[in-house]
Amino acid sequence: MSTTKGNKARDRRAARETPFQKEVHHILGALGEDPDRAGLAKTPERVEQSLRWLTRGYELSVMDAVGDALFEEKHSSMILVRDIELYSLCEHHILPFFGRAHVAYVPNGRIVGLSKLPRLVEVFARRLQVQERLTDEIADAIMDVLRPHGVGVLIEATHLCMAMRGVEKQNSRTVTSSVRGNFRSDIRTREEFLRLVHGRSPD
Repeated sequence: MSTTKGNKARDRRAARETPFQKEVHHILGALGEDPDRAGLAKTPERVEQSLRWLTRGYELSVMDAVGDALFEEKHSSMILVRDIELYSLCEHHILPFFGRAHVAYVPNGRIVGLSKLPRLVEVFARRLQVQERLTDEIADAIMDVLRPHGVGVLIEATHLCMAMRGVEKQNSRTVTSSVRGNFRSDIRTREEFLRLVHGRSPD
């Protein structure tokens, strides 16, 4: 391709770029790359699509996730959905963290469809996050929607901002928990939750 044709192609591409893509184009150049070379020419568009997908939780709400799957039910024992896979982005470095969430509650006359708990986790995980806040937001949302006797949320995650940079500890995991209601006030309920999370039946 001649220089003139190359310049025209770059001009057409630049005219099509969104403000988001223009910023990515600038970042690529700031890193020392040629953002117009073949391998990177469409990278700003791909990055925008990727980040909008990874942060789609901003466009979701708790009620979107729950829908009409709330049911009157007298069941009064703990309900746990364990090993919910989650993927999020650390708000400090925009690097992924990923792991599993364990979500439990003790109903107070109302239950929610089991598939809705993983959907609720997605609402908050698919945002720029810190794990501590993510854990609290999930617990608070369940309390608001179900008004149960109590809620327990435990998240175990690997943070690439620790594994790929900084201390570079690839095998470390961060564990956070958030308890509400009788999970906080009743040690037996809290211990039952932890036993079930770790795969052991209550005594």
